[in-house]
Amino acid sequence: MTGPAHPLVTAARELADRVLAPRAQSVDRDGMPESSIEALKRSGLLGIGAPVADGGSAAPASVVRETAEILAGACCSTWFVQAQHHTPVATLVNSAGPVRERLGPLARGELLSGVAYAQLRAHPKIPVRVTRERGGWRFDGRVPWYTGWGLNDVMLLAGVTREDEALFAFTEAREQPGLRPSAPMRLAALTASRTVSLELDGLWLPEEAVALRTPYATWAVTDRPKNTNASPAVFGITAAAIGLLGDEPSAKETAEVLRGRLDEARRQAYALADHPVPTERIEERLACKTRAYDVMRAATTAAVVAGGGRAMDLRSPAQRLAREGLFLLVQGQTTQVRAAHLAWLGTPDPEAPLSP
Repeated sequence: MTGPAHPLVTAARELADRVLAPRAQSVDRDGMPESSIEALKRSGLLGIGAPVADGGSAAPASVVRETAEILAGACCSTWFVQAQHHTPVATLVNSAGPVRERLGPLARGELLSGVAYAQLRAHPKIPVRVTRERGGWRFDGRVPWYTGWGLNDVMLLAGVTREDEALFAFTEAREQPGLRPSAPMRLAALTASRTVSLELDGLWLPEEAVALRTPYATWAVTDRPKNTNASPAVFGITAAAIGLLGDEPSAKETAEVLRGRLDEARRQAYALADHPVPTERIEERLACKTRAYDVMRAATTAAVVAGGGRAMDLRSPAQRLAREGLFLLVQGQTTQVRAAHLAWLGTPDPEAPLSP
């Protein structure tokens, strides 16, 4: 990366250096303070992909990826909470009617949004059913994963109608009639992201809260390719782990080798992500994604090995990064991604490309 840094990259680095990285261990152990969320809102990063006219920055994909790497490497919990925000923003960009008025506050960082839509990928099972009621929509069922409870202001909630449509609508991210959260889950990593399940029993939302209503098959065509690309967060965690190796004289050579593997995996992954047709070269994308996982595993393992016994202390960033890496192995995982990853792990030569 040459030339002056994009202002949002600079903002991400300042947020990471001043707020996120110094707090990462305490956040992992004790939870995310409100001050971290407020700093995130002030950073300008929540509107990174929104149009300038709506208060965003309309930053290019390369900037979006670089900022995600920086945040994930500094504090993966904070990265994951803010990552939920960008789907509601992108959905509103393509919306019309009164609901689009919600875009400005989200793009300007005045409000932080979560999203509850992964359950749609269980289709033809319908974990959340949406039905017409009183001029609006009634939601019933269960959302197994919702991130940012108690941290988000609003949420974008999805379900499937009886006409087999995917329907997305906004509501406040709080307990209310027809919406009840579980207690926050205790996870092996990213417990600070405050992930809960949501029980929906007659939650009613007005028509003007609807941001998207489209045939499920149409939505699925655009959704399926998304998780075949390597996540920038994987590269962020990998780079942070390699950074720890630089503190160990005996690990410097290992760090250089891993840094070369990271650079190559990143180059390949982002070239594929920039391909103009997201539904093409899927096998290549999956192979690249699993190679990125392999480099992350090697880097986080090396950080633990170099740290020795002290890496087992919960105050050690090495074991935190290793646990966060485990989380990223399954974050956003689909059946297709799982099958490709398992096939990769079962091949005698992990560097060999997967057969189509």
